Amino acid sequence: MPSDLIRIVSRDSPMALAQVERVRAELAALHPAVRTEVIPVKTTGDKWMGDLSRVDGKGAFTKEVDAALLAGEADLAVHCVKDIPADRPLPAGTTFAAFLKRDDIRDALVDSAGRTLAELPAGTRIGTSSVRRTAQLAAAHPHLECVPMRGNANRRLEKLAAGEADALLLAVSGLVRIGRTDAITEVLPIETMMPPIGAGVLALQCREDDTETIETVSGLGDPATHRETLAERMFLHVLQGHCNSPIAGFARAERNGELSLRACVFTPDGKTVLNAHEWAGRLDPATLGTSVAVALLRQGARELIDSIAH
Repeated sequence: MPSDLIRIVSRDSPMALAQVERVRAELAALHPAVRTEVIPVKTTGDKWMGDLSRVDGKGAFTKEVDAALLAGEADLAVHCVKDIPADRPLPAGTTFAAFLKRDDIRDALVDSAGRTLAELPAGTRIGTSSVRRTAQLAAAHPHLECVPMRGNANRRLEKLAAGEADALLLAVSGLVRIGRTDAITEVLPIETMMPPIGAGVLALQCREDDTETIETVSGLGDPATHRETLAERMFLHVLQGHCNSPIAGFARAERNGELSLRACVFTPDGKTVLNAHEWAGRLDPATLGTSVAVALLRQGARELIDSIAH
């Protein structure tokens, strides 16, 4: 029996609220009788514009949302998987009910002069606070300069317009969600800019004992995305990566059921890049994630990650 009202808690940024609207639309199509109500919260990560590692890193975007769920003020939380820490378990008493079908995992270049990444001259200032993007840019385009820039995508586009940077790197899926694909000057192939773990995946989180809500929303889950996400999160968990770790990677479930995981660990200056890519056949996704993490640990990933302050 589906719940007749589901209270959804989310970050209050325009992108987070756009993600909630996708969940509401899919839920309305699956269960027309179910009503939804949105409870927006401002998270530490949204309020703090400094270095994320100083406010609990990635957990900065999930803590207040988790608290509302656990307090019973909401029934369902919508998160970007990339914002959910994998180096520690989900808050006790909560569980993932579904992973929605994955969006585009690529990054986009937004350049005020309409140039491609290869066309940017030396000294061009790229606005990004992502260690993953900074490391990959340093490796392939050392002549470009990264300038720290935080804030939601709308805010970053405003900062670009104000001249705080010459160009930005933003997730394609995020620009789609806020209706700003017009800003994209180039979509970067994953070979050029490998995505973060959990890119383009929305997770639905519920209280473990709330079987009614779990039952209602589990039908929104996508099986291929579920397998990819399990492999990626197990990989990150085994590596014990934190918010300042330049780790990138993605799993891909093929139509025939084959699952692969490709991942990298970088030094922040991009001078050292450790690579691993494995096919699981029909192996359990968690086993694949573990195997790829072990392959990188054998190459020295532990020392590399631990040498970076967080």
